[in-house]
Amino acid sequence: MTTTPMASATTERARTFVAAHLVSAMALGRAAGDLVQDPAALTAALRTGLPALADPEYLEGQRRVAPGIGQLLGVRSPLLNGVTRGIRAATRRDRSTVLLDAADLLLREPVLELRWLAFDLLTRSITADPERTWQLVRATARAASDWITVDTLAHVCATGILAEPFRWAELEQLVYSPSRWERRLAGSTVAVLPFADRVAGRQAAIARRGLAIVGDLIGDAEPDVQKSLSWALRSLLLVDRTPVITFIGAEADSAVATADGLRAWVLRDTLAKLPTGDATRLRASLNGIRRQPGATSTSRASVAAAEFLGAGIGLEVPPATRTVVARA
Repeated sequence: MTTTPMASATTERARTFVAAHLVSAMALGRAAGDLVQDPAALTAALRTGLPALADPEYLEGQRRVAPGIGQLLGVRSPLLNGVTRGIRAATRRDRSTVLLDAADLLLREPVLELRWLAFDLLTRSITADPERTWQLVRATARAASDWITVDTLAHVCATGILAEPFRWAELEQLVYSPSRWERRLAGSTVAVLPFADRVAGRQAAIARRGLAIVGDLIGDAEPDVQKSLSWALRSLLLVDRTPVITFIGAEADSAVATADGLRAWVLRDTLAKLPTGDATRLRASLNGIRRQPGATSTSRASVAAAEFLGAGIGLEVPPATRTVVARA
């Protein structure tokens, strides 16, 4: 006879907390959404109401998994989703220009949960008003300083790319950014695409273009970027398995030939999703190839960025910028 493991005390506490606050969260969203024609009033309503949904225990966990993250209240994801559902219900007939005005103001708030609530508004506006929405997405990406914000923003980017495939250029530019968070956004968006739309996001072209992004970034020295790349590869296996396995095999050969531990870490983190035979073979080939402290990036993007800065193009590049790119 099999038994179902009992949920931990922490999980039970979280469920109880969410159940006790979910109705209030949705009511807050509806009340704020009714004020959408006055973005300042909507923002003020959310700023006032969100602290009542905060859970100090969850806040502690967020700070533990995202060290250095900015100003937070500690509102659990199901409750933020409840607020979002309330805002959606109240604003379902409002035009994208109205939603964008509200999003623009929310994105200026110091509290991250307020900014995250803006992302759903951007997801809704990115097909109807793409130019202005992408401007806000770019500004948010430049200001990002934690993986939670970046990975949540990736859903907005994925929706925009599926609506307008030429927007792949947005990711192609990010791979050269000196900011690890912008580079992570490129990888995270590729990872999210197959789930943003389970039809459009799982076409062969998604795998082909996604692998090109991963191919430019693999070898990046930043663990935050590496995690997004392994996530992207695992997601792309759902789209077109054969070329992804071929890509992983070729990159493994490169990692072995150059003892590239940065590349090997990303590949090793995908093995659980590979067929058993491929995983066993690749695990054996990568055995002993590990990341080394202080290793310099070997990615194509970092090499190209460094060459650009050192190409003598008539610009004075500050030494600090050269250092950032060299470590990118």
